[in-house]
Amino acid sequence: MDPSTPTPKSILRGHKSQIHTAAFIRSNERLITGDADGFVVLWDLTIMRPRAVWRAHEKALLGVGGWGDDKIITHGRDLKLIVWKLGEADEEHLSTALPVEEVTAPRPQPWMLHLLEVNTLNFCAFAICSSAPGSVDTASEVLIAVPNTLQSDAIDIYQLPSQRRIHTIKAGDKTGMAMCLALLHHKDALTLIAAFENGYATVHRLESDDQWVTTYHSQAHSQPVLSLSVYNDFFITSSADSIIAKHPIPTDLFFPLEDTVPPESTERVVEIVDEEPKAKSLLSTGLKASSSEGLKPTRKGIAWKDPLKAINTKHSGQQSLDIRSDGRIFATAGWDSKVRVYSTKTLKELAVLKWHQVGCFAVAFADSTHGEFKHTDGVVDSNRAERQRATNSYSENNTLGCSRGERRFVANSALLCEAGKEASPDEM
Repeated sequence: MDPSTPTPKSILRGHKSQIHTAAFIRSNERLITGDADGFVVLWDLTIMRPRAVWRAHEKALLGVGGWGDDKIITHGRDLKLIVWKLGEADEEHLSTALPVEEVTAPRPQPWMLHLLEVNTLNFCAFAICSSAPGSVDTASEVLIAVPNTLQSDAIDIYQLPSQRRIHTIKAGDKTGMAMCLALLHHKDALTLIAAFENGYATVHRLESDDQWVTTYHSQAHSQPVLSLSVYNDFFITSSADSIIAKHPIPTDLFFPLEDTVPPESTERVVEIVDEEPKAKSLLSTGLKASSSEGLKPTRKGIAWKDPLKAINTKHSGQQSLDIRSDGRIFATAGWDSKVRVYSTKTLKELAVLKWHQVGCFAVAFADSTHGEFKHTDGVVDSNRAERQRATNSYSENNTLGCSRGERRFVANSALLCEAGKEASPDEM
């Protein structure tokens, strides 16, 4: 197929510095964006205007997200993860002056509900899921995964609102820093997916005996992994190199060592990823005090190793990646200023969105299961020129507008675009 270039329908401007993160919340009624100066803008996608603007962090934003209809989570490079109380009624008391506007008095902040001091030296944003299987939007308790405070290659899981650390997971030796995370309930088990500085991606499952087992351990990239996104039984990673890889989420080890006879044949290359128990260090003793189960020896065995599929896109530095809620396509935001749309089935490039002049750092799809987005999905991208674009790629009506009724929406310096030619089912 010859993908045509979507053209912007709408643009929202307002950030003074590059936008690092974006997320749709409240059934796609709001869009949160965070920039390199620590500012957060909450956009009303009905009227395309800011509803709340404040400086959440002293340094750049790493991640933003929603928790229910009245809480927003921000994660900054100032070593802080903050949960803010910000429902629709609270928006009336906050400033709508955008970061590019000069103000005489500091903008008021929302009420701070929780503050976690975390390790942000990794450039790794938090991951979130509900404590029990279900949606974060309706959960009273959530789990937050962040890099360990002392060990950059380990991951801590906290419970909110208690702010208690309940697990610490060590992926393996010589992986380098954790770069991106996903936390979810998969096939009746809490599952952590982590990607690292050396290009490794790992899957860890919490078993019924409260031990973490590594079921997948693969190095599809030669450079640090920059982003990952999960859909059902697979996840996709992008990196500072030009590779995009699709990985499985195994529910068990390929070959537990308790078995006496290995499988006769397999199409996968496998490796033993667990080591013999070592003497406890002062660090592990300290971690055990707050997370007694976090560093228990895990079940020995051979983990799955090979990705399902990997392609060389010839485009290095696809900084951000997000899979659309129907699982058919995903989009990446790249250092070369392009937003690219790919098929999740074939990993084939389907379209290129060309608007920005310099690097893009964030891309996000609206969840089509919310509101009236049954037939049109929005994707927001952001770049160093402080622009964002909301598009709908390959929708049924072949337009890029995301709408609530007849109201189309976008973001900051955001653009709504015309969709290109519809991809055929074989290409998707």
